[in-house]
Parts: sequence; C-alpha cells; structure tokens
Amino acid sequence: MKTYPECIPCFIRQTLDAARLVSDDQSLHESALLRACALVSKMDTRQPPPAMAGEIQALILELSGVADPYGEAKSRFNRFILQRLPHLEGMISGSPDPFETALRLAIAGNIIDFGIHIGLSESDVEAAIEHSMHAALDRTAVHGLRRAVQRAENLLYVGDNAGEVVFDRLFIEQIKALNPDLEIVFVTRGGPILNDITREDAIEAGIDSLARVIDNGDNSAGCVLERCGWDFHRALEGSDLLIAKGQGNFETLNETTLEAFFLLKAKCPVIAREAGGRQGDLLVVHRPAVLAADC
Repeated sequence: MKTYPECIPCFIRQTLDAARLVSDDQSLHESALLRACALVSKMDTRQPPPAMAGEIQALILELSGVADPYGEAKSRFNRFILQRLPHLEGMISGSPDPFETALRLAIAGNIIDFGIHIGLSESDVEAAIEHSMHAALDRTAVHGLRRAVQRAENLLYVGDNAGEVVFDRLFIEQIKALNPDLEIVFVTRGGPILNDITREDAIEAGIDSLARVIDNGDNSAGCVLERCGWDFHRALEGSDLLIAKGQGNFETLNETTLEAFFLLKAKCPVIAREAGGRQGDLLVVHRPAVLAADC
C-alpha cells in the first residue's frame, strides 16, 4: 500500500508522542519534529507508511539514546491482558462457537495501538472486548478463514502489538484445535518500534508453546518486504496461508500472492477505505491466493 497525504500528520504526531515519552526537554521535542518533517518531505510515497515509522524510531533513538520509548507501556499491557487470561479463556470455552469468539477477541486486541492511541487505558481495552462480542463481521470472510485454516499445512501468523499478542495466543489455540497438524510460524518485529511486539513479548505471552517464533529482521511498524530478513522470507515462501494482524501488516503485506486474511480494527479512514470498511469496524479481510499465471 502506498502512503497517502492523510498519513503525514500521523507521522508528525507519532514523532511528538515518542519524543515526549523519552524526555521532558522541549528542545529535543522541537528538534525531533523538525527533523521528522525533513524526512517526510523527502520520503517516497510509493512506500507503505510503516517504512517512515521505522525512520522516525531511528531518529528518536539518535536524539535520545532510548531504544524502546514504549517499553514500559508494552510491559504494562502484557501484564494486564495476562491477568485477564482466565476470564478470556472462560469466554471462549463457554461460547457456542469458540473459534469465532477467539477471532473476535483477537481483533478486539488490535485496539492496543500506541501509534494511534497513545493515551489508551485498560478500560478502553475492556470496552473493546465487550464491543467485539456483538460487532458485525463479514460472515463470508469468517467462514472462509475457518475453511482455510482447516485445509492449510503451513500457517504464517504475523503479530502486531504487545498486549494484543495474548489475544493472538488464544486464537492460535483455537486454530490448533481445528487443525492439530498445522505447522505455525509466528512473526514479531525485528526490534522495538512503537508498541509493536518483539520476540520477548511473544514468548512472555506463551506463543512459543504453540508456534515457532521468529522475527522479521526489521523494526518498521509492519513487514516492509525489502527490509525483512531471510528467515521471514523463507517462512513466507514456505507457507500456504497468511494471517496478519493490524494496520501496519495490512499496509505492507496487502499485495502478497499468498492466500491471506487480515484481522484488524480500522482505526483511520485511509485503512477503512483500502480494506473496504468504515472507520471503527472490526475487519476480516480476505485476499485469495494469486496464481503465477495471474501475476
């Protein structure tokens, strides 16, 4: 996906949010904003938005020496959701359709996105969970996802945010219940970026008991293919199904030739438009496989 003009104010806001997290020094805030504006003025808008998010992260590190501005917030939300795990497991096991309930929770968890909501609270997450249980979903896409999981042999599941990763664990458990022989590779970011997950976050959530955990080799806020490492590309090529969480992964993997399902909350009008929904919707977006002859 390309970068649209509407994305530019978000880059500037993310820069200021990150600068304020690492320092109270207003001169640092000003320097970060001016340099971010210079970066944005030269960016290739054919690139997806997460590519610029990675440049901003590098800028904040250079100015402050802080490699992970969102580290404390990530740990807080990981702990919060892990504490809620018995309740969430009860919601799933007590529902008439555990697969769909876990899917709804996995999408609800996508609200934990500090690239959009720096002031997100635990009560916001609770409200998102409640909303997800009765929100509209594309029934055709949900049925297609269930069928795709049942017939797949190798699944590449690309995670998004800390805290949200616990919901991913619950959904992966239901995926394994549908297809116990399915081989799953779970992908994290290659380094800190916003509140996106790293290998450490995935392991803290227990994902490694269900899937092989790798990182994508890059600390952009998505999977910018030309920046990702060999392990990620090998896993992508060896999979017959992709499940990708969140806006950043949608922006960077939307044109894959692999059969793909994107699970996300549409938190901005650009993503809503590209994904075929409305801002605020919970989305299951299906992209069928593209055969070599169709490329």
